[in-house]
Amino acid sequence: MHINQIRTIIESEGIIFLTYGGILSQTLITGMIDALEKEAEDNNLKMGIANNIFTIFIELTQNMMNYSSRHDQDSEISTDGLILVAKEEEQGKIKNYLLHSNNVVSKDAKEKLEDKLQGVVTLGKEELKKKYRQVRREGKDKHSLGAGIGFLEIAKRSDKMNYHFEVINENQFYFNLNISIMITD
Repeated sequence: MHINQIRTIIESEGIIFLTYGGILSQTLITGMIDALEKEAEDNNLKMGIANNIFTIFIELTQNMMNYSSRHDQDSEISTDGLILVAKEEEQGKIKNYLLHSNNVVSKDAKEKLEDKLQGVVTLGKEELKKKYRQVRREGKDKHSLGAGIGFLEIAKRSDKMNYHFEVINENQFYFNLNISIMITD
C-alpha cells in the first residue's frame, strides 16, 4: 500500500494522528511530543488538557521502555511496542483524546503491573488524589520500576483507564493500556 493511501484512510476516519510501532528511544519520544504540541496548538486545547495528554503520553512511553521484555531467538531484550494517540470527533468537535499502548511483558512484570493497576483503576477521583499524595509523601515507587506513582498520575489525569493482558506464551504477555481524556468546553 502506498503512503498516500494510508494517509487518506487516516484523514477520512479523522481520528488517528500519531501512531508508532517499534523500538522506542528518548529522541523518538521527543519528536512525538513535538507532534502532540502541534496538535494541541492546532486545536486550541486548553493548557490543562494538553498537559494531561503530554504527561500521560510520556508515562506510557516510559512504561513501555521500562517493562518491555520481548525475547527474540537470540534472547536479546527489545523495548519495542506500539503507541497510538487518537481523537474522537462528534459533529466536527473533538470529544475525546484516546491514548493506547501495547508492549510485550514478562510473567513477573505482568504480575507486578496487574497488582498495581488493580489498585488504581478501582479508585474514584478523590481517592486517587489522596493515594497520589500519600505515595508522593512516602516516596514509595517514586523513581523505581515499581509502576506505582506513574499509573496514579495517568489515572489522575484521565477520565477513563483500562488495561488487559493477552497471553503470548507461558512467560510472555501483551500488555494493553487504554486511556481516554474527555474534552469539555
